Amino acid sequence: MSGIFGFSGDEDFFLGGSMYLSPGSCPGVYFPAHKRLRIAAPSVFSGFEQKQTSIDVLPDECLFEILRRLPSGQERSACACVSKHWLNLLSSISRNEVDESVQDVEGEGFLSRSLEGKKATDLRLAAIAVGTSSRGGLGKLQIRGSGFESKVTDAGLGAIAHGCPSLRVLSLWNLPAVSDMGLSEIARSCPMIEKLDLSRCPGITDSALVAIAENCVNLSDLTIDSCSGVGNEGLRAIARRCTNLRSISIRSCPRIGDQGVAFLLAQAGSYLTRVKLQMLNVTGMSLAVLGHYGAAVTDLVLQGLQGVNEKGFWVMGNAKGLKKLKSLSVVSCRGMTDVGLEAVGNGCPDLKHVSLNKCLLVSGKGLVALAKSALLLETLKLEECHRINQFGLLGFLMNSGLKLKAFSLANCLGISDINAESPLPAPSCSSLRSLSIRCCPGFGDASLAFLGNFCHQLQDVELCGLNGVTDAGVRELLQSNNVGLVKVNLSGCINVSDNTVSAVSVCHGHTLESLNLDGCKNITDTSLVAVAKNCYSVNDLDISNTLVSDQGIKALASSPNHLNLQVLSVGGCSAITDKSKACIQKLGRTLLGLNIQRCGRISSSTVDTLLEQLWRCDILY
Repeated sequence: MSGIFGFSGDEDFFLGGSMYLSPGSCPGVYFPAHKRLRIAAPSVFSGFEQKQTSIDVLPDECLFEILRRLPSGQERSACACVSKHWLNLLSSISRNEVDESVQDVEGEGFLSRSLEGKKATDLRLAAIAVGTSSRGGLGKLQIRGSGFESKVTDAGLGAIAHGCPSLRVLSLWNLPAVSDMGLSEIARSCPMIEKLDLSRCPGITDSALVAIAENCVNLSDLTIDSCSGVGNEGLRAIARRCTNLRSISIRSCPRIGDQGVAFLLAQAGSYLTRVKLQMLNVTGMSLAVLGHYGAAVTDLVLQGLQGVNEKGFWVMGNAKGLKKLKSLSVVSCRGMTDVGLEAVGNGCPDLKHVSLNKCLLVSGKGLVALAKSALLLETLKLEECHRINQFGLLGFLMNSGLKLKAFSLANCLGISDINAESPLPAPSCSSLRSLSIRCCPGFGDASLAFLGNFCHQLQDVELCGLNGVTDAGVRELLQSNNVGLVKVNLSGCINVSDNTVSAVSVCHGHTLESLNLDGCKNITDTSLVAVAKNCYSVNDLDISNTLVSDQGIKALASSPNHLNLQVLSVGGCSAITDKSKACIQKLGRTLLGLNIQRCGRISSSTVDTLLEQLWRCDILY
């Protein structure tokens, strides 16, 4: 071949006499079998001027006519390996330009490709376009650029458009060099697109969205994130033409306002099921339209909508249009108050999951109103809602229905410990399966004892960073449990000791699967002896930053229950030394993850041995 074509010039993949192109340099391109040269011939003709072969003299138009008559498959992929020039010509041949006598049936589009960082270039996209066309077709493409250093342009998207008409899923992230021209070409040539994700692509404007709307009628999932060029007109075009749209997510697009969002929700509310509106310049009008026309919406996320006031949430709830809403998440919206929360509870009879984060105007009054109105509520998550106090928490639990299964409270500074001397009525909620209290400094033993009076079905308990919790409080919470704990997380509870671990292992050792004691400063080898003796099903054990030593590891390794540990973390345990090497190796027969970071008395030679012996295990050291 090299004698015929005479590979020379700046556009060759490799300078010299060899045509060989290493696999991986052009993903998705077929590489033909080659013979290895036994003798490297010296370049004795380096002083002579090489003559250009006849095929290189041909203008691009003639070469284009030759290449478009090649059957798609190994022949076309092999030609793509000749030079960048040939690859670019092949990738520029659209489906309707291929000679009818050699056209193949288009694949189903089951192949997926992902390019990130420096690997994301126009050349690689061209190689993907040529190489996947005869191997089932490209169905999913994800491109993560590197900002202004990104080497993906409209030319690369054009190559994909010409060679991958079966494309269904496209994600473009952080690609400032991509503009309307590239995405419009994708829209015209890839009409089967169902999911489109555009993030940090400032060159894309309404024109590209209009092209998507006119050509991609199967679009069902659209995400637009931090695209400063996209405005209201693009959303209007999507609303008019894309009747199969089921999910819409819009975030940080300064040119999008009420005109675009309200029109989209009014037009598509009858078939949209998932809506995310984050950090947009919208007002209560958009939420009012959503409340009236969002008949099919089941999942709703509202974040950072500073222009929406209390009236907007009130109208959204009282419009009574969100009959199918099951999940609601509100983050950093100052318009979400007790009045708005009550209206949402009254207007959404099917509501099952509620998450409130940084809603600073929501108090216990709103929680009680939600509990009384949302009778099907199964999950409530509260984070950084500082106006909620212990009385609001008590009122919610007393009025919540029998469906409540999970309750989570995190970083709520208004919570204080319940006064144990005051008589309190027992809540009717006895269906809780999961309880999570994290970083609430006022939460203490009395509150846990109160919860223990009616939480008899708990399986997942998370008490993290609670300095006011001691052995007595945990014992009060768990002693009346009658189903068996599966997961227990006590990380950061510095006043919990071996007594708690012993009680948990004795009462729940037959069901316990995960135990986290990270940062519990009073935990010693005694706890591991109890776990080894009483726990039969534990597979995830975290004893990082505790007083555990070699004796505790030895107890685990010699457990009569033959522990089936899959994840073991002992990071920061300074009392564990090289003496535990044999025991860790024994435990390593089943381990998939091991953390020995910051164990200063474990030598590098021991680490090397563990890396060699426990080859199946992912070791952090």
